[in-house]
Amino acid sequence: MRLTSCAILLSLAAGLASATFAPAALAQSPDNAICAPCVRADEAYLASDELHGRGSATRDEHLAAQFAASLFQSFGLEPLPAVAQEDGGYIQRAPIPKFSDRMNGYLHSQGLDQNVRSDTWNAIALLRGTQDAGTGAPREVILLTAHLDHLGIGNPVNGDSIFNGADDDASGTTAVLELARALSHGPRPRRSILFVLFGSEELGGFGNQYFLDHSPLPLDKITANLEFEMMGRPDPLLPNRTLWLTGYERSNLGATLAQHGAALSADPHPDQHFFQRSDNYALAKRGIIAHTVSSYGLHKDYHQPSDDIAHLDFDFMVHSIASMIGPVRWLADSDFRPAWNPNGKP
Repeated sequence: MRLTSCAILLSLAAGLASATFAPAALAQSPDNAICAPCVRADEAYLASDELHGRGSATRDEHLAAQFAASLFQSFGLEPLPAVAQEDGGYIQRAPIPKFSDRMNGYLHSQGLDQNVRSDTWNAIALLRGTQDAGTGAPREVILLTAHLDHLGIGNPVNGDSIFNGADDDASGTTAVLELARALSHGPRPRRSILFVLFGSEELGGFGNQYFLDHSPLPLDKITANLEFEMMGRPDPLLPNRTLWLTGYERSNLGATLAQHGAALSADPHPDQHFFQRSDNYALAKRGIIAHTVSSYGLHKDYHQPSDDIAHLDFDFMVHSIASMIGPVRWLADSDFRPAWNPNGKP
């Protein structure tokens, strides 16, 4: 019964988010049109109890990847033949090697075989730019990413054992999905935009590691990476409706995006070392200018079952996602290539 109900919910949620609310429900934002009801629909599915917290390398994470892939396809985005493992090239299956006893214990708690190895999944799609006519590899790519997974089922807290991960990181996944929707419905950018939703970030970044080792395009074609993580609630340390960028001072990307309308500031929590704590860091270590966009204000629901949609600020989410459309479009249309500042490269 549980498998059937999950499959039905996946189909209904994908149809609801891709058909019912677009384009009639597109709401005007300061930067562009965004489907506000779609933000809610994405979150309602990704952070639902039926997905059991999207545990890393679980069937529930795979369902989340399939949901994202179905939306990417409905937006008219291209699959990548180099991925071509399942779902027509929109999902990249990434095998996970054997783990330590601690990691094996986690996999066992999620109902996985702790002894061959398991898999995680990346959802991938391409918006081809005007400079890249045809079907060859893009010459320049803006990479927009988030992570699909969360902590799955854990020890109950106040009777709740499902770690829904509504903020961490269904909110970032939603941001990438809705940026893909908005950008695909507008004029084609000059540079191509690659949308990737990584699996198993919480388990140690295995999705991003596999992507980097089996990239569908040369890594030197990636002009910049923006990871989106924990954007569901405003940070009280920042002005209203402002986001922060990890490692803001490390490159000229954040300041340049801010000059073109992005409500971005430096990370107000430098002691937390957030630049090193998301998927962007693995890309940055490969030389890619890569940062994370966030608004996490150290709320008490982090990595708790209480990180659910009841605690999200949807007005803030809608405005935050919409506020990045214009700056990302500018970046994709421009000749600007970001660079590391002195001593900024990790």
